[in-house]
Amino acid sequence: MLTLDHIAVSAATLAEGQNHLEQLLGVALRPGGQHARYGTHNMLLGLEDGLYLELIAIDPGAQPPLGPRWFDLDRFSGAPRLGNWICRTDDMAQSLSCLPQAGAPVALARGDLRWTMAVPDSGILPYDNCFPALIEWGRGTLLPGHSLPPSGVRLRQLQLRHPQADRLADTLAPVLQDARVAYLNSPVPGLVAHLDTPNGPVVLE
Repeated sequence: MLTLDHIAVSAATLAEGQNHLEQLLGVALRPGGQHARYGTHNMLLGLEDGLYLELIAIDPGAQPPLGPRWFDLDRFSGAPRLGNWICRTDDMAQSLSCLPQAGAPVALARGDLRWTMAVPDSGILPYDNCFPALIEWGRGTLLPGHSLPPSGVRLRQLQLRHPQADRLADTLAPVLQDARVAYLNSPVPGLVAHLDTPNGPVVLE
């Protein structure tokens, strides 16, 4: 089974993404770190219910990666936007036997954090990135969603909008049961998060 772990906002730069999110949500993001394998860096925000938000961007000071970056960042342009959602598994091999389209497992580390992420060779997840990225945290790793200080921001609903939303729902139904995740048929693919924040209800897309 999969468990919703976090949502990820992509941006052209961390500074641009940080400014956008902090104005929208009314709370401050916390520093994250670098991901040398993919040439990216991030900032984080603890959400309620053990979730968190990740802001991710290409790290201009990093060496270019040997292959495509994850989260489809090589093709990213424009304003910051919600680009991916990430589900946790306790058994990556078993999850990939059910969902091979999620990619190949890649072992990663940042500071004290250890995890395995399923990443497609292209860096692009199925269903125009509406398919979840899969993560398995290392044994003994304190989950960021539990270690980050609370921000007062809560995810009320995550909408997966896609022309083939029904097919996506059928694919994920056997392994993910979360009332906050909604599948909506839409001609334009994309993710939309409805959040409760200190600024009141906010739509993040």
